[in-house]
Amino acid sequence: MNKSELIDAMAADAGISKAAAKKALDSFTSNVTKSLKKGDKVSLVGFGTFSTSKRSARNGINPQTKKTIKIAAKTVAKFKAGSELSAAVDGKKK
Repeated sequence: MNKSELIDAMAADAGISKAAAKKALDSFTSNVTKSLKKGDKVSLVGFGTFSTSKRSARNGINPQTKKTIKIAAKTVAKFKAGSELSAAVDGKKK
């Protein structure tokens, strides 16, 4: 499912226009992004938790040249699925 298909599904489920669904989705992603940039977690009970994690600098190998390269440290976004989402994906009823 891509973004436009998600917007269509949200509009149909909520009985709202596609424009309103797009605004809602854009607001959700924007607010999650802002929270993660500040270092906060975003928890949606039953669905999952968005958080950040720091990766330290490390050495890697360029697969084309086989030379060692330095990979810089960075902060990455993470998502941990909640119990209800995990059970639904696994086909178990919770």
